[in-house]
Amino acid sequence: MGEKLICNNKKAFHDYFIEERYEAGMVLQGTEVKSLRNGKANLNDSFAMVKNGEAFLHNFHINPYDFGNRENHDPDRMRKLLLHKKEIVKLFAKIREQGYTLIPLRVYFKDGKVKTELGLAKGKKNYDKREVMKEKDMQRDIVQGLKDRNRGARDRE
Repeated sequence: MGEKLICNNKKAFHDYFIEERYEAGMVLQGTEVKSLRNGKANLNDSFAMVKNGEAFLHNFHINPYDFGNRENHDPDRMRKLLLHKKEIVKLFAKIREQGYTLIPLRVYFKDGKVKTELGLAKGKKNYDKREVMKEKDMQRDIVQGLKDRNRGARDRE
């Protein structure tokens, strides 16, 4: 069946250095899954935490299902993440001691199940962000220069 992307966290790559990635399942209600199939989700400002040996996703907004009834879900509720115990222990140790943050990078369907890609991240400083922007600008200028040079060579022929 493959993967179908639901939503993406583009801001995470701008604000953080992503060191490791983990795939986690999510505990959801029926109307949440239906709303996700319609692509009604938002990962902005969301993060994951480890409490009492379990991982939870905070601030992940899933719009209420349009055709739901009184059993519709709360859009901003805390959602449990499904990870192996060893992964949770490892993540908890890194988050607690070394100043890492657990950020959701994307949410997608994989073989009919909702999965979350989590990134173990360290925050970027403003000068880091400026340095990355400079590198992108230089790379863009190099590519543009090569295109212009190749275009000039074709015109001379």
